[in-house]
Amino acid sequence: MKVLLVCNAGMSTSMLMKKMQKYAEEQNIPLEIAARSVPEVKADVDVDVIMLGPQVSFQKDAVVKKVGGRVPVGVMQMKDYGRQNCPAIFAQIDELLGN
Repeated sequence: MKVLLVCNAGMSTSMLMKKMQKYAEEQNIPLEIAARSVPEVKADVDVDVIMLGPQVSFQKDAVVKKVGGRVPVGVMQMKDYGRQNCPAIFAQIDELLGN
């Protein structure tokens, strides 16, 4: 599974990315993950799902439009993002992917 985490500047999302990588390894979940800022999201992004940090939730429509609706875009719950609750975030990803 390829996941792109998107936030404002990348600091807190980069920390979450590392925690998600570790969790995925422990759970034997195949994962490729990257963290970017909203302006860095490209129309031709090659991922299965894009997860926005709650601080950029207002940018969801713009990101959906940028990727042409071909990639599911979700917004992480504030409490899960803040607590870096990997099981909850992965459950949200699975839901977006229809798993």
